[in-house]
Amino acid sequence: MTSTAVHLPVPRLPRVRAAAGRLQDNPVAGHKRVLLAAPRGYCAGVDRAVVAVEKALERYGAPVYVRKQIVHNIHVVTELEKKGAIFVEEVDEVPEGAHVVFSAHGVSPAVVNAASDRGLHAIDATCPLVTKVHREAVRFARDDFEILLIGHEGHEEVEGTAGEAPEHVTVVNSPEEADTVVVKDPNKVVWLSQTTLSVDETMETVNRLRMRFPELQNPPSDDICYATQNRQVAIKKVAAGADLVIVVGSSNSSNSVRLVEVALEYGAKAAYRVDYAEEIQQEWLDGVETVGVTSGASVPEVLVREVLDAIGDAGYRDIEEVKTAEEDLMFSLPKELRQDAAGQRDARALGGRASGGGA
Repeated sequence: MTSTAVHLPVPRLPRVRAAAGRLQDNPVAGHKRVLLAAPRGYCAGVDRAVVAVEKALERYGAPVYVRKQIVHNIHVVTELEKKGAIFVEEVDEVPEGAHVVFSAHGVSPAVVNAASDRGLHAIDATCPLVTKVHREAVRFARDDFEILLIGHEGHEEVEGTAGEAPEHVTVVNSPEEADTVVVKDPNKVVWLSQTTLSVDETMETVNRLRMRFPELQNPPSDDICYATQNRQVAIKKVAAGADLVIVVGSSNSSNSVRLVEVALEYGAKAAYRVDYAEEIQQEWLDGVETVGVTSGASVPEVLVREVLDAIGDAGYRDIEEVKTAEEDLMFSLPKELRQDAAGQRDARALGGRASGGGA
């Protein structure tokens, strides 16, 4: 399957909540049930980034500026806006001397320098797993390797990673592009990847690259993040027994979009992505006995619970959690936020919010 880049901004439309009982409990041939994937929802990097914005608002007061969306979820962004966060596209929109948070997807050195030139107080909420890829890019560029970065051109994470070594990086958008990409020295080439891709498609791209460049080196460790892999493994197991899969997540969330694709590839008869429960259509449930439910890594559990409540009105109340992994990883907050205003270590220095769904 060929994926397209996911980088368009999410339209900010007011949420219109649907009335309870909107979905009808129509009869089906068998027993109605829900297979609830675990892990799902918030990963450690997302939790860290969202808490970083919340704590920056507590520590410095509103407004706190955020470059791009802190994570790719319209609900999270809207809730943070209500608390006083202002989201901008670039740092030149931030008043000089103000506080700005860099999103979980990471930024290039050029953005860091631009923020410094404006005298901004920058708080880097880049996911540590993305930072790892940045460091790999710097190291391989220093050793004069050509870097084939598997990812979606235009995605913020790819822009940030490529910006670490622009003269050494070529973005490979799909397995098909692996067949045409040109390198200067086939004996000195390495691949890296965007952390939120489909595991299967990434490995297909790597295999096709290696057929052309047998000396292609691997990154020192897997670049696709543990949360992306875990959520894909879980939905594969769910999809095999589901007539319908509902993925909660925003349209610009790469890992949420991938979950829909993976569900269809692994047996789901139908799969849809929704931001909110009120987007579920009655006709999706026609003749459906088993509904699979999951959520992307930037989705708070409250939105999943709303989906379960909505389909519960339609008779899908028997919920079985399908757990394929346990997640207990937590990341320290950015150094500026690990202490409170009095200089004491903050109780949430490790993020500290339970995400549910096995995470």
